[in-house]
Amino acid sequence: MSDTTHTANDPAARKAAAAKASIAASAALTLAKLVAGLASGSLALISEAGHSAADVAATVLTYVAVRQAEKPADERHHYGHGKVESLAALIETGLLFGLALVVAGQAARRLGEPEVEIDAGWPIFAVLFFSIVIDFVRARGLRAVAEETQSDALAADALHFASDLVSSALVILGLAATRAGFAQGDALAAIGVAAFIAIAGYRLGRRTVATLLDAAPQELVPQIQEILRATPGVIAVESLRLRTAGPKVMGEAVIGVARTLPLERAARIKEDANSAILRAIPSAQIALATRPIALDDETVIERILLVAARRRIQVHHIIAQTVGERLSITLDMELDGGMSHGRAHQIACDLEQAIREEFGESIEIETHIEPSEPQLLAGQDAEPQTQRAIADALARHAARGGKVSDVHDVRARETAEGLVVNYHCCVDPQLSVDATHAAVDEVERAMRNEFPNILRIAGHAEINDHS
Repeated sequence: MSDTTHTANDPAARKAAAAKASIAASAALTLAKLVAGLASGSLALISEAGHSAADVAATVLTYVAVRQAEKPADERHHYGHGKVESLAALIETGLLFGLALVVAGQAARRLGEPEVEIDAGWPIFAVLFFSIVIDFVRARGLRAVAEETQSDALAADALHFASDLVSSALVILGLAATRAGFAQGDALAAIGVAAFIAIAGYRLGRRTVATLLDAAPQELVPQIQEILRATPGVIAVESLRLRTAGPKVMGEAVIGVARTLPLERAARIKEDANSAILRAIPSAQIALATRPIALDDETVIERILLVAARRRIQVHHIIAQTVGERLSITLDMELDGGMSHGRAHQIACDLEQAIREEFGESIEIETHIEPSEPQLLAGQDAEPQTQRAIADALARHAARGGKVSDVHDVRARETAEGLVVNYHCCVDPQLSVDATHAAVDEVERAMRNEFPNILRIAGHAEINDHS
């Protein structure tokens, strides 16, 4: 890849190249204006030379600043070095105000002088017109690069060249007035130059100070809020804080998500929100945090499961009922069978207290402790005659109830703890979940009575398409 192509694709290289070109242009204009000013005796033109000299210092400072600002974050500067550009712009603001005071003072002094000779020939006007062309080209080019790279230092440099253009035009008007016989035209033009320099310094300083004081970029706040609210899964934007550092927009935001969501889903919502922000604002670096929010439509069961899940406790068979105006909760909790009952009782008490904190101290809650089933059992297929006996018994008990039919895919496995039986069956699709569960439970109870060594039996009810 050629150097030209690399510069076009690299924002840092573009900023450095623009700063170098500004240094060369400012130095050439300063020399030309100084020679012309000394030759003509024009205070306005000498003031312009001083303005351009300040620009040389400013553009050198800009070049150093844009190179420093591109350095990555380190142990002392966790957010990078982007504010070096703002610091450079602040120094340039001071240069502008200082120059404005000097020019205004000299102009006021000259206004008090009775006669001032100024030789404003065509070479002087040629220098000024040439200066205006250069200022226009450089201001336009610098402004484009500054907007593209969000560079405070280059924006300050563009403002310098724009102010040079206007002040050069004022000098031309002052010299023209002097040639026409108005002796104080040059001094008044110098005062105009000083006023314009001060105005440019004020505009630059206001923006720079806002950046250094971490003022939020007001135009981006509603945009990022809207992006966050539009992200699926985000319930609310709790807070958003932004600041700028050179071309980067940094900050942090807290978004509300449903507290019943699993951690993986909450993390995915954060990733989606960050991706959406970066698509709209590539320079943004927003740290997102999630805050769980209780939704109005959470059921009692969901809230209990959430409390238990936070403590990594398995609960089931939850019964919630209202007795008068009081909520009564009963549930089974599974704990390691080898755990001491004293330890298990303490865990149960802690869970009960957490549920009270969720629903209020007035609730009634009872927990039944059960030993959790082993995580992994070694099993093998039961003997063929055992398989057949279990399959026949399942079909018989299913037919007796009348709601379960077509028992199939029967599997019986022997483990050290007993038989584990799994099977599929069919039910009427119009049957309610409660009725289906009761019918399958009835088959299970009958099977346990006939085969006491069954550890676990699970029936999967499918839809009977021929009902």
